[in-house]
Amino acid sequence: MGKKVVPIQRIMREFVFKVIYQYDFTRDNVDEIFNYTLENDILDPESVKEAWEFVRGIVESIDEIDALIKAHLINWTFERLSSIDKNILRLGTYELLFKDDIPIEVTLNEAIEIAKKFGSEKSGKFVNGILDRIAKEHAPKHKFKL
Repeated sequence: MGKKVVPIQRIMREFVFKVIYQYDFTRDNVDEIFNYTLENDILDPESVKEAWEFVRGIVESIDEIDALIKAHLINWTFERLSSIDKNILRLGTYELLFKDDIPIEVTLNEAIEIAKKFGSEKSGKFVNGILDRIAKEHAPKHKFKL
């Protein structure tokens, strides 16, 4: 069988995930983390620009994003989240709330795929459940299909 082709948008999202994951652990300068991660990943110039927009937006809105995630956890606490799941949820929540041009279904699918790749066997379903609840209550109405 042939090699699976990964869409450039997924590569960009995985890059963003890696940066915010590292930032979550260190709280170091996000510019330095971004540049260090960029040395080890291959992104085209347009994806670098978009990734920086995502990273900057997530870091600037992290308190709001975390509050929404906390409010939508059922029988779970934010402190118990794995760092992988927490940062995939941050990425997905940011995209749901602040990226008007990305359909909800795309955000959910991409978050699930990243969770399957980096998280546990249960991460995909867990991330989907939380992001679905956040989307239903907080995503801009124009992002819903009629």
